[in-house]
Amino acid sequence: MSSVSLTTELKDMPEKILDCMGLAIHQVLTKDLESHAAELQNQEGLPLEEAPIVNVPHIHARVYNYDPLTALKNLRANLYGKYVALCGTVVRVSNIKPVCTKMAFVCNMCGDVQSVPLPDGKYTIPTKCPVPECRGRSFTPIRGSPLTVTVDWQTVKVQELMSDDQREAGRIPRTVECELSQDLVDSCVPGDMVTITGIVKVSNIKDGGFKNKNNKCLFLLYIEANSVSNSKGQKGKDTDESVSHGASMDFSLKDLYAVREIQSQENLLKLIVNSLCPTIYGHEVVKAGLLLALFGGCQKYVDDKNRIPIRGDPHILVVGDPGLGKSQMLQAVCNVAPRGIYVCGNTTTTSGLTVTLSRDSATGDFGLEAGALVLGDQGVCGIDEFDKMGNQHQALLEAMEQQSISLAKAGIVCSLPARTSIIAAANPVGGHYNKGKTVSENLKMGSALLSRFDLVFILLDTPNEDHDHLLSEHVMAMRAGSKQVTSSANVTRAGTQDSNISVLEVTSDRPLKERLKVRPGEHIDAIPHQLLRKYIGYARQYVQPKLSQDAAQVLQNFYLELRRQNQGADGTPITTRQLESLIRLTEVADFESFVGSLNDQGYLLKKGPRVYQLQTT
Repeated sequence: MSSVSLTTELKDMPEKILDCMGLAIHQVLTKDLESHAAELQNQEGLPLEEAPIVNVPHIHARVYNYDPLTALKNLRANLYGKYVALCGTVVRVSNIKPVCTKMAFVCNMCGDVQSVPLPDGKYTIPTKCPVPECRGRSFTPIRGSPLTVTVDWQTVKVQELMSDDQREAGRIPRTVECELSQDLVDSCVPGDMVTITGIVKVSNIKDGGFKNKNNKCLFLLYIEANSVSNSKGQKGKDTDESVSHGASMDFSLKDLYAVREIQSQENLLKLIVNSLCPTIYGHEVVKAGLLLALFGGCQKYVDDKNRIPIRGDPHILVVGDPGLGKSQMLQAVCNVAPRGIYVCGNTTTTSGLTVTLSRDSATGDFGLEAGALVLGDQGVCGIDEFDKMGNQHQALLEAMEQQSISLAKAGIVCSLPARTSIIAAANPVGGHYNKGKTVSENLKMGSALLSRFDLVFILLDTPNEDHDHLLSEHVMAMRAGSKQVTSSANVTRAGTQDSNISVLEVTSDRPLKERLKVRPGEHIDAIPHQLLRKYIGYARQYVQPKLSQDAAQVLQNFYLELRRQNQGADGTPITTRQLESLIRLTEVADFESFVGSLNDQGYLLKKGPRVYQLQTT
């Protein structure tokens, strides 16, 4: 049988082909074990009169890397009984239960015992006794018989991955139920990105629900999983290092050539900054700070038996007056990120951010449903209107520092990973930022939450004739569809007691702004977001930067200087959390250098997207 015909037969008759593959593997393995046992008998000098007995258990053939992938919108009735592969995000996981596949029954008349297969775990009583002389019709199940076979069983709900060209306005993301059995159970948790291959089947709901008076027969499509590929689990099992960079991505040869072409460009940081959100004029330093969260840091572990994780993903807060483009930059970051979740604070609940318990309508058991932070694991979560969240701020404290979400509710105590960079955009209280108040007073935000942000940007809408002229030209050119637009801003850094590392204001010039600003008459060919997403995903997956001794010494001196200046100041105290923020921002991944270095003036020297100023003046 050729490979083409085998692929066709596997798609059309999956149960038959998978059983044949398992039987072939069983025969080959049995033959090899028997020959190996015979060699051992010959070496030990044992008689070879009888063939060695080899007991090989039942083998299930698992098929991985099956092409092509089927979109959830194409999962229709015409695929019933077919073999398909789909990719999505796990949003709900049920408890593990035993399911009986074979049940032993004893005849109440003659006492004969027979094993009856139970397809899909549905309880079926035999109709007659296999003994010809017996006419018994009454049977009793024997649950403790060796002929009774039970396996582990679990259901997961997979939600489709929505790309830019697949988003449909007004439609909620599609989901499908998948059944895992035997060794596939407990292979994923809510928030995991998985590729599941299996057989499309239907479940019959006889009663039709409580509100259906006609008791119509309903059929629901589900997937009987044959294999599960977890993008997170594979990377964690393949390496024993104490550094984690995020979920793995697949790159074609064309993508790798594109990454190399981007890397060969001159002034790479300037190109990436102006490609992040070209529709927003200026704010180059803010965009450079957002790139720190996109490229991400390295999650490390304390070198002991407990492996306590240390956060490596930076969190960024953008505060500013209305109309400065904060929301558009936030949406651009979530669009460019390999895994980005965008939520709005005024329409988000605590359960929608973290995790919630839901009751299964069929079994009545509780199951975990992932929220935005869990779905954005090893990615970026953008929260707009951060100042309007209210009590939801308390739910972010654990996720922002421990990068996990603990749940103790309805008798279920568990912890889910939430290794995500939070990028928040907020408006000051009263509509405009008051320079006479601190950042905490302008936002009505507690110091416990504010201290968890590694970067706090403040954008002020101050009248400036030259700046307003360039801004109006940019807006008019964008509205007219012209590509000849400018992108420059006067951005500088000003110290504050209430921010972790730095606060940026739109007032005057700074060297970083000069390096990132597009000069009049200069044209930059922006990188498309699809290609920039691949570039960032490659950096997060394959680059593991480390801190040099010189850089560590400069960071230590800078931290001690901050502690000395902060003594007696009225504001958020400088603690070791700020030192960890400095290390995270220094270890952001890029291509051109693996080791961060600092000069004597306190500037962080990086050629790639890792740029940050540590000047105290």
